[in-house]
Amino acid sequence: MKLLNGSIYSINAAALLIGAAGLLSRLMGVARDRMLAGYFGASRELDIYYAAFQIPDFVFMLFLLGAASAAIIPVFVEIKERFPEEAKIFIGELLGVFFVISLIVGVVAVLLIPVLIPFIAPGFSVSERADAVMLTRIMMVSPILLGLSSIISAVIQCSRRFLAFAVAPIFYNLGIIVGILVFLPWFGMLGLGAGVVLGAALHLLVQIPSFSSLGNLVSLTPLVKRYKALCTTFFGIPIPYRISDPVARVLQLSFPRVIASSLNQITFLILVAFASTLASGSISVLQFAYNLHFLPIGIFGVSFAVAAFPSLNEYFLRRDSEAFLATYYGTIRTICFWILPLSVLFYVLRAQIVRIALGSGKFDWEDTMLTAAVLGVMVVAILAESVIPLILRVYYALGNTVKPLFINAATSLVTVAGAVWFINVFKGVSGMVPHYAASFLRIGSLENIAILGIGFALSFGGILNLVLLAVGVKKELSQKFGRFDREKFGYLWKDIGVMGVVSVLSGFVSFGALRVANLFVTLETFFGVFLQGGFSFIVGALFYGVVLYVFHNREAQQLVETFRRRIIKKELLPEALDGTN
Repeated sequence: MKLLNGSIYSINAAALLIGAAGLLSRLMGVARDRMLAGYFGASRELDIYYAAFQIPDFVFMLFLLGAASAAIIPVFVEIKERFPEEAKIFIGELLGVFFVISLIVGVVAVLLIPVLIPFIAPGFSVSERADAVMLTRIMMVSPILLGLSSIISAVIQCSRRFLAFAVAPIFYNLGIIVGILVFLPWFGMLGLGAGVVLGAALHLLVQIPSFSSLGNLVSLTPLVKRYKALCTTFFGIPIPYRISDPVARVLQLSFPRVIASSLNQITFLILVAFASTLASGSISVLQFAYNLHFLPIGIFGVSFAVAAFPSLNEYFLRRDSEAFLATYYGTIRTICFWILPLSVLFYVLRAQIVRIALGSGKFDWEDTMLTAAVLGVMVVAILAESVIPLILRVYYALGNTVKPLFINAATSLVTVAGAVWFINVFKGVSGMVPHYAASFLRIGSLENIAILGIGFALSFGGILNLVLLAVGVKKELSQKFGRFDREKFGYLWKDIGVMGVVSVLSGFVSFGALRVANLFVTLETFFGVFLQGGFSFIVGALFYGVVLYVFHNREAQQLVETFRRRIIKKELLPEALDGTN
């Protein structure tokens, strides 16, 4: 319990903790996907499961209107510093208002599910839509629980208690795995929905002890008085009819962010609808590839962005431009240090990764090749999608949530339009583009490869989104701080360029190691594929790290130094790792 309640002040230490927990969570997610792949293969049944996820995911995005950490943290930090007593009431009021409104929205969504499913999965038959409706209704409990959990997460992040927040996704995946292992054999597909609800409940419950220990930040007695003053009674139930200024500010800040996130969800929902009209199993292939490509993004991109956000907020409130820019630059460098080689190695070892992660039971070699091809297309945008979470939080720290909204809307339209075009291109298997893509991605004579078009559209949209956001945030920083440190920005590009070149070289080294491993291990067993892929990955990663260390790369040297020390306590970290040097 003491470990859950401990505070971490170093950005790198917090990011490492979040990343380590994220790695475990992602590995559990891979195990979850492997179980699903083994049980169903890339089949219509699994398509139904993933299609049923779309409405609860979208509703959760809407619930972030009052539960977005990116909106809660700036307001909470400001109130806590100026009016500590008001901070005690603010979070509790937000929880109460959110819970009542989420119940109303949840009930409406449940009633509309039969109308919405035909639009989400137009390629499904009547019976398949009926199964999706039932599964979706069960899953609709999860966004309410996850929304409450998000509010609690924001509070404990402000107190720099990152452990409980970091392990929550682990328990979420644990609940889904219990659903696969225990509920699925007993209740069929409905058991999968029950597992999702269990996971959401665990996601909330694991953070309660850390939240409850912040007794000085959350006060229930004044909250009850304040909440009653904001409510009217409807059949004995207190319904909020007006909100306080701090809660209104959260809604104001989160509205553009939620719309932007909803656009992402709507975009993916449309892509799922497109996939439902393609070959059976296309939704499953798309979801599997997306989950695998998100592994490094979640572990490094999201982790460092989450860890840096409280510091970015504090530095902006103090108008400390040096510390703000140093944190921004340093975090980008660190993300690129990890993501660039992983992107290259994920492409080189895509078939091994897919086979190790999913290759069991009914998930056959054709499923493996097609999923690996989609993954190979998606890894092109891993770097872009890893940096975007940080840039978005820079916008939020600067108080601008509108510009990212318009950029996201534009790139969402481009992604959807691109998907239509690419799908049509890859439907013609005899065309020049499908021929060269099949050769480059090594998918042989596979037919029904139109799902590759969605992968290309997602990658193109992600890269375009990064370019537009980066250009916009550069102008925003110049306006807020009155200057932009071009010298540091130049060094940043130079260092990232060096990392990129060495990453490409590490890919060639890894490919060579792959060929050497082929001489000694058989690829007919899981153990053989694991040895081949693991050996090639380690060789490529070691080459990358050693070359950068020899050339005095700061991140490589800091990594070596960090492994020599205990990394959780701030006083034992090198100063440079704190993100302010």
